[in-house]
Amino acid sequence: MPFNNKTVFITGASRGIGKAIALKLASAGANILIAAKSTEEDPRLGGTIYSAAAEIEAAGGRALAVQTDVRNEEQIVSAVARAVEKFGGIDIVINNASAIQLTPTEQTETKRFDLIHAINVRGTFLVTKHCLPYLKKSTSAHILTLSPPLNLDPKWLGPHVAYTISKYNMSMLAIGWAEEFKEQGIASNALWPKTTIATAAVKNLLGGDWLINRSRTVDILADAAFYILQKPAAECTGHTFIDEEVLAAEGITNYDKYSVVPGGELQTDLFL
Repeated sequence: MPFNNKTVFITGASRGIGKAIALKLASAGANILIAAKSTEEDPRLGGTIYSAAAEIEAAGGRALAVQTDVRNEEQIVSAVARAVEKFGGIDIVINNASAIQLTPTEQTETKRFDLIHAINVRGTFLVTKHCLPYLKKSTSAHILTLSPPLNLDPKWLGPHVAYTISKYNMSMLAIGWAEEFKEQGIASNALWPKTTIATAAVKNLLGGDWLINRSRTVDILADAAFYILQKPAAECTGHTFIDEEVLAAEGITNYDKYSVVPGGELQTDLFL
């Protein structure tokens, strides 16, 4: 039980990648603070903070569901306080909440530009900031941010520059925190998938069932996070990991079980 009595504050964990990571860590003994917005189920998305909490507890962990919009600093502060009150501290922060907007400049409405930066960048910054006093008290504190490796080749920026810079900003936060907090023994890394992942966003916004069938399941990211977060903080920081690379380092090189369609063709992620 490598995460026994460890407390994980994870944003956007009511479904998808965030919930998968929460379940994986819960099965290894973690306490999970679910900081997400959904309290009523949307049929297109599925899941609420309460259904996620029930699954986490069924997996063997302890859960606390706190409705949290990461754009709202007061709600973040309240969620952090409730996590500390219930579990006694915070050992791991997972910045998973994110909004997507794959539009060129003229088609990107101001309100959408503001939304993706408020969630992806400002939200990630504020969640980490307010968890920091408790991370400093942990014996092996980790920050893990779901964002891609930095690549300034113009082909990654041209098609949807507003979204790309928001995700790159998340990665720069992860790298910057590794340097800022190294003397305090707090690890900071980013994690991103090699292929598209079968989530509601991929189905509803990107490519429907066609793309889902060319994707991997959320479990590959959950397994990668599981290995990263077990590493000693002083020895594993400042990386922008790809899920396959993490698993390969653990001797896992067959990824067939993660494919939605076993043996099917896979779609490389748009940032890779």
